[in-house]
Order: sequence, then C-alpha cells, then structure tokens
Amino acid sequence: MDSIIKKIIEFRDERDWKKFHNPKDLAISLTLEASELLENFQWKDSSEAINQNMEQIKDELADVLIYSLMIAHDLEIDVESAILNKIKKNAEKYPVDRFKGTSKKYTEE
Repeated sequence: MDSIIKKIIEFRDERDWKKFHNPKDLAISLTLEASELLENFQWKDSSEAINQNMEQIKDELADVLIYSLMIAHDLEIDVESAILNKIKKNAEKYPVDRFKGTSKKYTEE
C-alpha cells in the first residue's frame, strides 16, 4: 500500500497539484468519481454492465481509490488500521448469528 500511495503522491507533486488538493476538494472529487463508477451500471443489470464496461469500471474504481488514498495520506490516516478498525466495528454491529444471509441494516433488527 505504501508504494502505491508514494506513486500517487509523486504523480501529484510532479504536477504541483497539491495546492488544489485540500480535504474538502478531494472528498468532492471522490464523490464525483464514485458517481462516474456508478454511471457504468445505470440502466443495466450487473452482469450486463460488467460485460460492457469493465475497462471503464476499472478506471473509475482506480480514480475512487486514488482520491481515497490521497485523502488518507494528507490526513495521516493509516489505511490498513482504519479498515481493520471499521471491520471490527461492523462485526459488532452485524454479528454473524443475527445477520448471516440477510441484507437488513442493524437498525432494522
């Protein structure tokens, strides 16, 4: 993960784009890229969208991840720790014995 983040930051810094990349604008860009990812699925079922748009899906997902990793880097968030912590929180909210095989939200129980 560190080597990928390093490449992302090098790419940005070579172009002197850091001045445009404050947390708010990065979060906006992340949302816009997520919408572009979603657009690949609009009016199609999942299989059809994947078959027709796999390259675009890869590109848009990469953009989402790039912006996410830039935010994490700039806010000094350890991505691995953040993810592991969130999985732990989700495991507490969604214990296997009560949520296995269901799509209900923990507030619907």
